[in-house]
Amino acid sequence: MATAIKFGTSGWRAIVADEFTTANIRLAVGGIAAYVKTLPAPHRVLVGRDPRFLGESFVAEAAKVLAGAGVTPIVISEAAATPAIAYAVRTLKTCGAINFTASHNPPEYNGIKYSTPDGAPALPEATKQIEAAAEKLAASGAGVPMSSAEKFETVDVKPAFLKRLTELVDLKAIAKAGIKVVYDPFWGAGRGYASDLLREYGVTVECVHDYRDVLFGGHAPEPSDELLTDAKKKMQEIGASLAIATDGDADRFGVVDGDGTFIQPNYIIALLFDYLVETRGWKNGVAKSVATTNLINALADYHKVPLYETPVGFKYIGELINQDKIAIGGEESAGLTIRGHVPEKDGVLAGLLVAEMVATRGASLGAQLKALFAKVGSFYPVRENFHLTAEQKAAFTEKLKADPSDLGGHKVVNVVRTDGLKLILDDGSWVCYRLSGTEPVVRAYSEARNENEVQALRSAAERFVLG
Repeated sequence: MATAIKFGTSGWRAIVADEFTTANIRLAVGGIAAYVKTLPAPHRVLVGRDPRFLGESFVAEAAKVLAGAGVTPIVISEAAATPAIAYAVRTLKTCGAINFTASHNPPEYNGIKYSTPDGAPALPEATKQIEAAAEKLAASGAGVPMSSAEKFETVDVKPAFLKRLTELVDLKAIAKAGIKVVYDPFWGAGRGYASDLLREYGVTVECVHDYRDVLFGGHAPEPSDELLTDAKKKMQEIGASLAIATDGDADRFGVVDGDGTFIQPNYIIALLFDYLVETRGWKNGVAKSVATTNLINALADYHKVPLYETPVGFKYIGELINQDKIAIGGEESAGLTIRGHVPEKDGVLAGLLVAEMVATRGASLGAQLKALFAKVGSFYPVRENFHLTAEQKAAFTEKLKADPSDLGGHKVVNVVRTDGLKLILDDGSWVCYRLSGTEPVVRAYSEARNENEVQALRSAAERFVLG
């Protein structure tokens, strides 16, 4: 059914053989082809994938649909990192890319992500047109035109992307420092990216999960603390200063400090922002989603650079990268990119920049974070999901319409509605609520200014939802 095809913040995702069927793939790609035909010629589109189950078959199907619609498909022959596909869109000057990926979602999912000709995730004005075209195709009942061709032009997007990373990261500094690095690609599209580059420059790198497994070890390919156990063990074995990880399509990152402590993405973005201002001298600004740490706000004040606070969805940060308004942009969900690079999340770049920062500063991430807190104050962010009944969701949706005057005994001094409801409290702490558009879940992001107050703020945030 065409109604199943809805593009969210990162494309259309669904469970394979449930909504993610061949029929729906044809409709989605047919919708993309119709949109592409409204763009200036030549109409050429890259078609890529992560290493998920049946990815090769889906790519072949998409190529035939594109060709049947008069759009030239360029097939990426191997599983490729999302940022590498984004970079290829720009260098090959295509009308965008179709990427079969469900990113960090569990193995039973797959998805279609469409990037526009600038390499950025499609904005709502594009995805609405794609959805409408797919719906029109479904309603016509005539089926989706398909090419009978079996072979199409192919490309390897990895070499040019890795070359670009050598221009963005000081790999010689990492090698000179003599640090050892562990890399965990989570069986995903990032395999052979960061590890190949670091080895090329003489850095000692050991990998875990560096082979294809369409089931991703039986869990979501997400570089979160609890799933990085094998990387931490390997760190101990070789005496590594750092572990870096990427998710299924390598657009998100995970980082473990030398002592085995997972450093949450909020802190990594803030540290890299501070480091880039210091080492590159970039003062053109910083962007973060509304749900990302206010440590970045404090640093923007400290460095006297403009701050852009966007809705959740990396496409909004991508726009600011395209306009060269920011040095770095990031989201608490482990996405970031930097000036002069693709307007898309890049987990490979993030990990390499962290390695450069540790090597150049000669200090652990924990020590660097402590220094950052000493400079601008401390911030302790937490993210939680609350599952609601249909009645609770309806009640909470109504509740979100009003501006509360206090939360947990603290006065609300500012209400921000950039995305969801964000309440800034009188002690500098805050809570942001965002309702999921697809499931009965509310995401609650909270941030205390004092470590002792984290639990009280979390409890107050929960009471506001469920109380």
